[in-house]
Amino acid sequence: MLYALHELQRSLLSPMVTAASVLKEVTHSPLNPLRDLPFVRAVGANSELFTRLMQRYHKPNWDIETVDVDGKPVAVKTEITIDKPFCKLIHFRKETKVQGPKLLIVAPLSGHFATLLRDTVRTTLADHDVWVTDWVDAKMVPLSDGEFRLEDYVDYIKEFICSLAPRLNVMSVCQPTVPVLAAVSLLASERNPCIPDSMIMMGGPIDARRSPTAVNQFADEHSHQWFTNQMVMRVPQNYPGFSRLVYPGFMQHASFMAMNPDRHLNAHWEFYKHLMQGDQDSAEAHRQFYDEYNAVLDMPAEYYLDTVRIVFQDFLLPRGEWNIREQRVDPGAITKTALFTIEGELDDISGNGQTEAAQSLCSGIPKTRRKHLLAKGVGHYGIFSGRKFRTIIYPQISQFVQKQMRSKKQLA
Repeated sequence: MLYALHELQRSLLSPMVTAASVLKEVTHSPLNPLRDLPFVRAVGANSELFTRLMQRYHKPNWDIETVDVDGKPVAVKTEITIDKPFCKLIHFRKETKVQGPKLLIVAPLSGHFATLLRDTVRTTLADHDVWVTDWVDAKMVPLSDGEFRLEDYVDYIKEFICSLAPRLNVMSVCQPTVPVLAAVSLLASERNPCIPDSMIMMGGPIDARRSPTAVNQFADEHSHQWFTNQMVMRVPQNYPGFSRLVYPGFMQHASFMAMNPDRHLNAHWEFYKHLMQGDQDSAEAHRQFYDEYNAVLDMPAEYYLDTVRIVFQDFLLPRGEWNIREQRVDPGAITKTALFTIEGELDDISGNGQTEAAQSLCSGIPKTRRKHLLAKGVGHYGIFSGRKFRTIIYPQISQFVQKQMRSKKQLA
């Protein structure tokens, strides 16, 4: 019912959003001789702020058409290599003979689209041959395609790894550190030759009992039934996924904003001031960030509820009690895959130690092939995007991958 009311509200606001958008374009137009007058700027600023607060945000484009390789621009083509109901495996193919080590980036299925990792992809592309998991908005998936649970996520990752093997490196960002570790553990237990050369795990809740954050406390304070009753809704009839049970994107977005309300309020106030001052560079930076941040997708309800229970309430992975299709998930079985865990000192989503927990769980990996980094002065998003990611974190990732490649060649 709430989902339907949300859609009704959006429909009723649509004419006002359109009118405000037109007014914004008129006041900002370089053909408008009055655009620099204080009153006109105020009208334009108010119109744009209203538009941005009330409009729908659709999935952003990747916008990665070239990448600098050895100081020279190289064209990049985006190709779908595997197309599954809930995920598309995307290859960013460089128009060059030397592609670099293969890297599968597993994007989170936790509210935002995979394009949130645009900076991650663009940065790693310079030295690697990159694939990314591009998760599909659940409201766009017909009921006929069935359910999607956390164990299905693990199956997807296993399939993707095996399709790209051998000599593959896997990077997981935030939420997927758990299913990626499970997938690699199962492959190792099966003695599957698809096992990747390395795992890079960044800011994820491997053991959410360590340094609990507001996210962890929220999961601990509510029963699993509460999440089922309060957070799960059916998709309205105006979408292909009509009647599918989901955790709606608009609910997730409200949760994101509620975690740091002062920060977001101040950001919008600063944006308004930038518009009034004619500071278009600062205003554009705000637009780019919130165009991505405000674009959210629906998650399959069964996957969401599995994640709440298995990862944040029962802690089955670190307790050694997680079974997938009657097979125990045993990270200790991993012996041939190197491990690099990365955390941000100021991460308020995955607390310090939560990702590092993989180091002790993966006891079969020699210490010489394990590494941990606590990035000083870095928050959650800074682990995988921004200046510190590009200048401090990524160089260590690249060096780690290269080191594993040299080790493999020596063993061969």
